Amino acid sequence: LVYQKSIKPYFSNDDDFNWNHGIACAAAGDYKEGREALLQIQNESYRADFCYVSWLSRCYIMSGEPALAWETYSKMDTNNESFNLLHLIANDCYKMGQFYYACQAFDVLERLDPDPEFWEGKRGAAIGVFQQVIANKESVDKLQEVVFLLRNTGSNPQVDYMVNRVMKKWAKENGIRLES
Repeated sequence: LVYQKSIKPYFSNDDDFNWNHGIACAAAGDYKEGREALLQIQNESYRADFCYVSWLSRCYIMSGEPALAWETYSKMDTNNESFNLLHLIANDCYKMGQFYYACQAFDVLERLDPDPEFWEGKRGAAIGVFQQVIANKESVDKLQEVVFLLRNTGSNPQVDYMVNRVMKKWAKENGIRLES
């Protein structure tokens, strides 16, 4: 990376350099630099490559912009690559404490594949959103959306407990109206 950074000014418009530099920076944990390099790529075949899309999405998430990663997923056709990107978004957002987007991603994953792991991720992310709302780090509107996502899970006694006995009880005690 030291060498790449030293020659970067001479290759700012070179897609091959930006591809290699962006992925190398991201893989080394310099997500801001990785994102900048990847966004400079103009070649549409590079930009359509799943490797590019997944690394750019990871850079967005690790840089605190999960909405951009979610937007990237939303523009994709439904296929194995979109499923894999969804998995990356769910896990990276969860790891970074971006629970709202993690919950959305785990919700879609759970609907596509009823693997219990996806329910557990969704449940954990929902509780993370709830915790952030209590700490005034997330809006009540996001909690409302999470309640709707939980209600769409199907017949699961854990959903009733989480929503009715925990979230709605807290909301009522704090003068907040949650619909379910």
